[in-house]
Amino acid sequence: MTEQQAGPPYPTGPQDALTDVLGLRVGHAQRIGDGHLTGTTVVLAPEGGAVAAVDVRGGGPGTRETDALDPRNLVQHVEALVLTGGSAFGLDAASGVAAWLEDQGRGFRVGPDPAQVVPVVPAAALFDLGRGGNWRARPDAALGRAAVSAAAGTEPGAPVAQGNTGAGTGAVAGGLKGGIGTASAILPSGATVAALAAVNAAGSVTDPRTGALYGHLYEDPTALPALEVHAAALRRLAEAREISLTRSAASVRPPLNTTLVVVATDATLTRAQAHKLAGTAHDGLARAIRPVHLLSDGDTVFALSTATRPLTPEEPPTDPAFGIHTEAGALNDLLAAGADVLTRAVVNAALAAETVRGPGGVFPSYRDLYGSA
Repeated sequence: MTEQQAGPPYPTGPQDALTDVLGLRVGHAQRIGDGHLTGTTVVLAPEGGAVAAVDVRGGGPGTRETDALDPRNLVQHVEALVLTGGSAFGLDAASGVAAWLEDQGRGFRVGPDPAQVVPVVPAAALFDLGRGGNWRARPDAALGRAAVSAAAGTEPGAPVAQGNTGAGTGAVAGGLKGGIGTASAILPSGATVAALAAVNAAGSVTDPRTGALYGHLYEDPTALPALEVHAAALRRLAEAREISLTRSAASVRPPLNTTLVVVATDATLTRAQAHKLAGTAHDGLARAIRPVHLLSDGDTVFALSTATRPLTPEEPPTDPAFGIHTEAGALNDLLAAGADVLTRAVVNAALAAETVRGPGGVFPSYRDLYGSA
């Protein structure tokens, strides 16, 4: 395991991924070519579900079943979350996930027969319409079923594919290619907190003055690309944007985006505490993307608790600096780490993304522009 550079010295989990919260599985499905550049990502909870909450900060969200996550409402656990491309059209992917869950007898039970279930599948969509060249190429129920089937086919604690995959397939952030990123941390209490992000922002993940990733500046303000590398990158990015102006995706004004996130823990949380985790995790987005939460974004953070360990450990660390001897202290530690792992997930998405050149536009990757910087 490695250690984070920012904040307390929390080690990462074995995969540095959302699946380090054991019981969670991640599956991707995408369509690329013939006008397509889009996909869907499913986070599958353990059978029986997980406590879930959501916090929406963007001004243009596309969501499904998020009202069901209000702590005041009936359903207390969800079996899956869906992150998808295709804007509002892409929410159809959640129907395929719900149908798959029904086939497995998983969902909110409404009758004595085990088959009498109604799967509650919260979903959120990002805007990637036209980025493959065909405005009508978007996720559907079949793609959602493929993504949840892929998740179910993974082993516990499996690695999570990053970059141009799943909901990150058509993602773009400030003109750069966006994508899927994930990260995790193990807290002094023994709890794991992790995040997965589909980074697709109207704002930028890079500092325009230096070319450094904002998330890297948060960790190490001295980690800057060479001036000549940054100058060359700006020229290449401007050329890519000029080419994209003649292609289908660039016809949308202003650019529409949305970053989608799942932050999760194995610590036992109430619905209200999970909602707080979703809210404070947005701070991680604000560190890594600027500007964020715009009217043209629909930035949405889901939170999950698999509740496999107590929030406050029976034998907490003796170091009072960690502040986890009380429930409030343990929750504060978890909230802070949730924002930290989300910042790193955004950085990992930018570093894993690969350049796309197609009929919908030219979207260079950060590594293509800046190399090892």
